Amino acid sequence: MSANNLLTVSHSPHESGGESVQKIMYRVLIALIPAFAVSILFFGLGALVVTGIAVISCMAFEYLINRFLFKADNTLWDGSAAITGVLLAFNVPSNLPVWMIIIGSLVAIGVAKMSFGGLGKNPFNPALVGRVFLLISFPVQMTSWPKAIESRFAYLDAATGATPLAIIKEGIKNGQPLADLMKEVPGYAQMFLGNMGGSLGEISVLALLIGGLFLLIKKVITWHIPGSILATVVLFTGILWLIDPGKYADPLFHLMTGGIMLGAIFMATDMVTSPMTPVGQIVFGVGIGLITCLIRIFGSYPEGVSFAILIMNAFVPLIDKYVKPKRFGEELKNG
Repeated sequence: MSANNLLTVSHSPHESGGESVQKIMYRVLIALIPAFAVSILFFGLGALVVTGIAVISCMAFEYLINRFLFKADNTLWDGSAAITGVLLAFNVPSNLPVWMIIIGSLVAIGVAKMSFGGLGKNPFNPALVGRVFLLISFPVQMTSWPKAIESRFAYLDAATGATPLAIIKEGIKNGQPLADLMKEVPGYAQMFLGNMGGSLGEISVLALLIGGLFLLIKKVITWHIPGSILATVVLFTGILWLIDPGKYADPLFHLMTGGIMLGAIFMATDMVTSPMTPVGQIVFGVGIGLITCLIRIFGSYPEGVSFAILIMNAFVPLIDKYVKPKRFGEELKNG
């Protein structure tokens, strides 16, 4: 056989899809625009300050670490640092002091991302690591939630109040009937649109669903992770609600409140920190849904999405090891 007839087989991938990290990251940023617009509508000045400082800080820390520690090429414009900044801002109150935002950005970029080697090598979602660090370090500031609309023209001195999840959890703990507590929280229509207290970017289910639909259409994400998370939350809370509707809130309440939509659509679907296979992604999503419900209903915190995602991030290598498709060309066992 002549050299011209030799068949050379190279390593995968064997097909180029025309996608790039930059294209994917900027699509995610576009998908976050509806939630950002709603945050400005309800929180005004605070939304602009917190998001702007978080994005600038994350991009600055990534540039400085690459420039002076790694001596590596500039990755500032691939969009990943900007997304980390936006998601970090979306997971904190709109009245968080600037210096705390900067510390959270440093932890997110410097500790959770760059210390592992940068984009594609971090095992945990950087924005959530920054958020949890701030929550543990500054619990008072991280649980002082500005009231929607009332706080649009204020920042540090914004009027604060409890989130719907906190109202229900604290009331049930004190023995108050759920029916009475539900009168103290916004109606489902208000929750759907975003008129309630909470983290800057988690309040509007409608805006988050619009962004999620865009990502699905552009094939940036698939249904497996968000679908399995939301289905698990509905199933778990639905069973408890059917058992004792006077003590446990209905599934719709759990879907409308807290960071479940933001986490399911934008945080858990991070390509770097989630499983590779569809089956693995479903396992991953079910785990997040279960842990979230356990923390919300039986734990000390009224919300558990951030902790659930980080815990399941740690299981991703194990999931990828044991939940994988059959290798091409694998021999069938005899008998």
